[in-house]
Amino acid sequence: MTKRARQRDILLAFLRVGLLGYGGGPSSIPLVHVEAVDRYQWMNSDEFGDVLAIGNTLPGPIATKMAAYIGYRVGGVLGAVNGVLATIVPTIAFMIVLLTSLVAVKDQPWVQGMSGAVVPVVAVMLGSLTWGFVDRSRASLGWTSCALLLVVTVILIEVLGLHPAIWIAAVLLYAALKPQKDRDEEEETHS
Repeated sequence: MTKRARQRDILLAFLRVGLLGYGGGPSSIPLVHVEAVDRYQWMNSDEFGDVLAIGNTLPGPIATKMAAYIGYRVGGVLGAVNGVLATIVPTIAFMIVLLTSLVAVKDQPWVQGMSGAVVPVVAVMLGSLTWGFVDRSRASLGWTSCALLLVVTVILIEVLGLHPAIWIAAVLLYAALKPQKDRDEEEETHS
């Protein structure tokens, strides 16, 4: 594939995310997954999960962070710039147009209905993506470890109020520092 074709693919992938990702980062994540994993196969689902986890530990909008990383991975610095611009330019243009026209109709019931209809759609998209991550975790860790990790995560984040970035960083640090012998044993038992 030529460099120009690669840049075109990055532009088209993240332009679709920018155009269809109404509702911000949470609605964009499944769209980025479709483009990066399913359509262009720039990475597999496990790598996508790692990129998402690391991206969530950094400040700023998740869609632009993922566009920058994936664009850089696929097309270098130009790919990163290309991905970020393709993600943010549609949003900027829509915001300018919508904000100027929305002021006149913001109190209309159909506008409020449209805004309310987006929430369940995004919830279903995120639920589907989350189930995919849980299923892959179950395959590599087993049901017991996966369920335990899920329960501990919910308790730490929802009950105790721990910031998700701290938990993600702790789990990544544990995985990175885990002795190679333990990793090899786990791979053998799950193979």
